[in-house]
Amino acid sequence: MATPQLVYSQRQQRCRWGEASDRDLLEGLRGDDELALDELIRRKTQPLLQVVLRILGDLEESRDVVQTAFLRLWENRGRFDPRWSPNTWIYRIATNLAIDQLRSRRSRERQHEPYRHHLHQVTGGVARSAGELQAREVRAIFEELAQELSEKQRLAFLLREVEGLPSSEVAAILDCRESTVRNHLFNARKVLQREIRRRYPEYAGAARHGEAG
Repeated sequence: MATPQLVYSQRQQRCRWGEASDRDLLEGLRGDDELALDELIRRKTQPLLQVVLRILGDLEESRDVVQTAFLRLWENRGRFDPRWSPNTWIYRIATNLAIDQLRSRRSRERQHEPYRHHLHQVTGGVARSAGELQAREVRAIFEELAQELSEKQRLAFLLREVEGLPSSEVAAILDCRESTVRNHLFNARKVLQREIRRRYPEYAGAARHGEAG
């Protein structure tokens, strides 16, 4: 049974880590502090889950990947280089695990297109502009069309355009140059615009307008 003094000490430590920066937390990990890991889990679970879910499209799989990512963080805590951005290191671990999971799934069976019927149900076949699309519809379209993107294109698009990470961090996560990130984004947009015109002509006008802009 923990003594009151030990419990008080742990509470103080948790409060201290709660006010620490991400970099300080990773330094705490390097010092084998499990309370620093607890704070990272509290702070980063939801952002990582959002990214991984957009890659995998399955909530339970995504939760498993995020849990594994934190385990890898702890196992490799001594390898963190203070010169890196904390987000870069954390996102790289999580996205690499997500890609591995996606490859494993695809090796077992070809991915089907789970959202096409849902899209037609919610739209009723009625043409609407992109500005009128609901968030659920946008995700449904992207999840279907993104199957045409390469892994790098999809990750670059998700991290830069959806998650809003700066190009420098996206480049570090993908281990490439910023110019390569821009190239991935350019090609991803071209593919998405082409596929939305081909598969959903009701949105073709909006897609052409966006491309012209």
